[in-house]
Amino acid sequence: MRFRASVAHVQTFSRIIQAIEKLQKRCLIKFTEEYMQIICNADPGEVQVWSKIRVEALFDDYRIQSNANNEITVVLSSEAVLAALRSASEAEETVIKLAKKNDHALLSFEILRQTRSAQSVRVTHDVKIEVMKPTDVEKMKEPLCPKADVYAPSFSFLLILLPPLQKLRTIVERLNHMSDVMAFQANNNKRLKVAIRTESVNIETEWTNCQHPTVADEDPEEERPDPDKIFTVLISTKSFLKFLNSHVVSTTTIAAVCQHHCVILYVYIGDVADAGGVLTYYIPAIIDDED
Repeated sequence: MRFRASVAHVQTFSRIIQAIEKLQKRCLIKFTEEYMQIICNADPGEVQVWSKIRVEALFDDYRIQSNANNEITVVLSSEAVLAALRSASEAEETVIKLAKKNDHALLSFEILRQTRSAQSVRVTHDVKIEVMKPTDVEKMKEPLCPKADVYAPSFSFLLILLPPLQKLRTIVERLNHMSDVMAFQANNNKRLKVAIRTESVNIETEWTNCQHPTVADEDPEEERPDPDKIFTVLISTKSFLKFLNSHVVSTTTIAAVCQHHCVILYVYIGDVADAGGVLTYYIPAIIDDED
């Protein structure tokens, strides 16, 4: 089992891990020949992340070899990886590779940087890892949003482009102090709304003119949905606020609002047309007995 790569885009890698670290202190990273995947699925009842980032979006001189179709999956501390990448922020070169010391498997970050006196210094950050068995990796299943059809008539969803996450975060931070549960609502008429309702307050914020992405395999003969039908999911305010930490990565974010089931949020790394990858967040619905 071998893995070695030069980190060509340290800042992008660091921002991705920064968003992940705010969500979970431990995560899974799966290296394949074409992609790096970061997975946070410790608690299926909470927000999950299943990301997929192209190798060329982060690395140069990328080499991987294993008996499991040249795939390697490790469990590690997102805090430790973030510390290593921050140390490499102004490095001349950063190499990441698998290593072993004292019978402990490691992901080693070798960082070459200059001192104030213009001397080159090599610093190593070792991150302890647990290498997962391929059979355990195969058991992991990404959650899905059921598409409305004759077999699942109770489910329906829409896609909508979110406003800048930093602006959305400012509003949700205020809501978080007043309610543990928030409503995430949208319709096919370019309207998006976040709202809370308690015994003492009823607050909502609405955006208009939010665009609706087109689906590649959409049937042009299919009946158009009612543009004013409201799609609603009740979610944890805290979970949504954790997702909004991905504003450090986001250029474009698309939400799939799965009626009374979940909200799936696609955070694109770079332009959608040529994205270096996508961080996909799954936030499950909170079931309201009165719903």
